[in-house]
Amino acid sequence: MSESSNGAARGDAAGGRSSLNSGALRALALRGVSGEWTAEAAPPAGLLDPAHALRTLHWGRNYLWVAAWPGVGEVVVKQFRHDSLRARWKRRWRGSKARKSFVVARAMAAAGVDTPEPLLWAESAEPSGPAWYVCRFLAGTEARYPFRALAAGTLEHDFPQLTAAELINAAASTARRLHEARFWHRDLSAGNLLLQRRDGALIAAVVDLNRCRRIARVSLSQRLRDLARLPVHREEDQRALLQAYFTPGSDAGLSHIRSEGSSLSSEVTAPAAAWRLYRLYHRSFHGRHRLKNKLRGQSAPTVSGRTASRGLLAMFRPRRSYPHLPPPPAGAAARDRVVWDSLSDQPHQHASRADKLLVRARDVGPHLRAQIVAAAAAPRIWRRYRELMAGLDQQPAPFGKLGIGLRPYPDDPEALLAAVDELGVRHALIRLHPWQETHDDEEALARGLRERGIDILFALPQRRELVRDLPRWRRAVEELGSRFAPYAEAFQVGQAINRSKWGVWTLAEYRALLREAAAALAPHGVPIVGPGVIDFEPHATAAAVNWPDLGVRLHALASLLYVDRRGAPENKQLGFDALRKAALLRAIADTAKWCGPRSWVTEVNWPLREGPHSPAGRDVAVDEQTAAAYAVRYCTSLLESGLVERVYWWQLIARGYGLLVAEDGGLRRRPAFHALASLQQRLRAAPSR
Repeated sequence: MSESSNGAARGDAAGGRSSLNSGALRALALRGVSGEWTAEAAPPAGLLDPAHALRTLHWGRNYLWVAAWPGVGEVVVKQFRHDSLRARWKRRWRGSKARKSFVVARAMAAAGVDTPEPLLWAESAEPSGPAWYVCRFLAGTEARYPFRALAAGTLEHDFPQLTAAELINAAASTARRLHEARFWHRDLSAGNLLLQRRDGALIAAVVDLNRCRRIARVSLSQRLRDLARLPVHREEDQRALLQAYFTPGSDAGLSHIRSEGSSLSSEVTAPAAAWRLYRLYHRSFHGRHRLKNKLRGQSAPTVSGRTASRGLLAMFRPRRSYPHLPPPPAGAAARDRVVWDSLSDQPHQHASRADKLLVRARDVGPHLRAQIVAAAAAPRIWRRYRELMAGLDQQPAPFGKLGIGLRPYPDDPEALLAAVDELGVRHALIRLHPWQETHDDEEALARGLRERGIDILFALPQRRELVRDLPRWRRAVEELGSRFAPYAEAFQVGQAINRSKWGVWTLAEYRALLREAAAALAPHGVPIVGPGVIDFEPHATAAAVNWPDLGVRLHALASLLYVDRRGAPENKQLGFDALRKAALLRAIADTAKWCGPRSWVTEVNWPLREGPHSPAGRDVAVDEQTAAAYAVRYCTSLLESGLVERVYWWQLIARGYGLLVAEDGGLRRRPAFHALASLQQRLRAAPSR
């Protein structure tokens, strides 16, 4: 078995992209148990880049995904982070978790313990940079799910091909082999056992090895601490587990455990004592686990002191970012510590909460003015809101229109257009990034949509460098206006203007952007919509469209009305569910000084559990079926109300939130795609209700 330092194994930690060819890794590609690399199976350059993930396996403190390795097949990449001082110290003095995982996996395989074949480890040259462990993908079922069914008494129903005896014996057998080979796992949970059938027998392979230690002898206490982590809760199942562990192949009960013939002979002198010790460890571990989950599930006003203190400390420490993100520009001020996140297709703000608070304190004048403007508009907005809510379902109203947000898909432009045809929508939103040098792909997409008779809204998002450089912003908008006005139904000016990561810190800055854009677009006579406030912040929307000297009349109120952080669209925030939020926005539009009486929702989605591709974080991410259900309920509620003229889903093709995802050389339709296609058919057949 050979170890070789692969000179091609490099990565770009400073640029945020992990590539085996780009030059900032510590020379760390090591071959696994199968020998040297072959030319056909050399590590691909983008193997460590999460942008190339086929699918997400786990998204938490560490990130695991499946990737394709030509000549090898599917592999699992585990990315370890070293954000904290403690993690960096441990990496410096003990080595990275990736290296440890590789070394332990190789030793386990040599000892005959089932574990996925280790293939590679690598780590960033930066002390706080990530490390990666790569192993062969092993198809199977995580033992956590059968064990949950066992505890619930539904194993026979949920896993008819599996018996309780098989499950317990497989876990016990693997644990015994592990310990007899002198490995103390230290995290032998059911989630770290992968079940497979081989020649009819059930096998449990061990994964997640970074905490594992190889020691001179695994003591009885250490063995029982590993076993106690398995979620075996009924006493008869616990006794069966220990029996299978200590007396494999025997039908004897725990009381008949013998010491002879076992490496435990010096320790197992009182089986009853072993049973009591196991029960003590089991109660301790699972009690702590339940308490931790309960504390994690509490809302912000009732969190524990420890959680609250963490929140307070978060005000003063740098924002924790994904390893793939580039660092902020050197020496950048708090307003300018923003980088682009290519995985979620949005900016990322590196400034801490305390940094942002200090900036807003310096801008207290403009913010106070915005609150005064919103407060002055509030009485008439509230009166109109009550009228709208009282008038719901009182008379026929036209159905609103469903739209789809798009970005070019250069890999297969025709497949993108075919998916639009299949979805059946007649309205599309295309983002045009004014900071891009070329827009040929966007123009080709716009041309293809217009040939199909689809109305196009072009969104013109801003970035901080454009907010600071208004002449550059105007030149960019002039160029885009000249090129895309022939295809345009309208232009949206303003993208999440209430989020500093999009470059706007005050409404005065938005006013300047809007005026410059309006002057640049005026020769084309295309309507402008805005201001593009994101989430439910009606005070920011009301202030923007009632700003005393805004100077530009908006054709419609454009809002990025995300409700994903509340879960289902029926869930309430400050007493408003999605429908009531839409009614309040329509009331703002109806009473605004600078806006027509129309309301468009130009972005909405529910993030999916797909790692850093998910734009809003794992706490609000959902599975694909839930996203489909929420999408239909949200769109149906708003579009049939008569309050909203348009709802655009953002976006068509994207990992982490799109209706389609690139997989296996094609575009897989998610459940939300089929759901919205069916909804569109209903809407087209029903002009009013």
